Amino acid sequence: MPPGASDDDIKSVVWQQLKTCYDPEIPINIVDLGLVYKCDVQKNADETRTVEIKMTLTAPGCGMGEVLVQDVRDKVEIVPTVTKANVELLFDPPWNQTMMSEEARLRTGMM
Repeated sequence: MPPGASDDDIKSVVWQQLKTCYDPEIPINIVDLGLVYKCDVQKNADETRTVEIKMTLTAPGCGMGEVLVQDVRDKVEIVPTVTKANVELLFDPPWNQTMMSEEARLRTGMM
């Protein structure tokens, strides 16, 4: 990451990192599954950044939720200048198949 990278540059890298996170039960990344509802990058006074992520799971009772949240946190916090990733699990609105990318729906046969 070049010095002086903008918040938009950082946000782009964060989204790339999110695409390396996978639901443990479905071999498709969480972005294409439509699990990420919001991703905001905030610059701190010391020029570091905090990332706020709101996401869901394919099913509220998924036992892998905390594992997935930690994976997201770990992968986002390795982005240069990001010192904190706050990941919040939401279940409203509930996830459904229409939130998936077209490619993900094709790969899973959920068209």
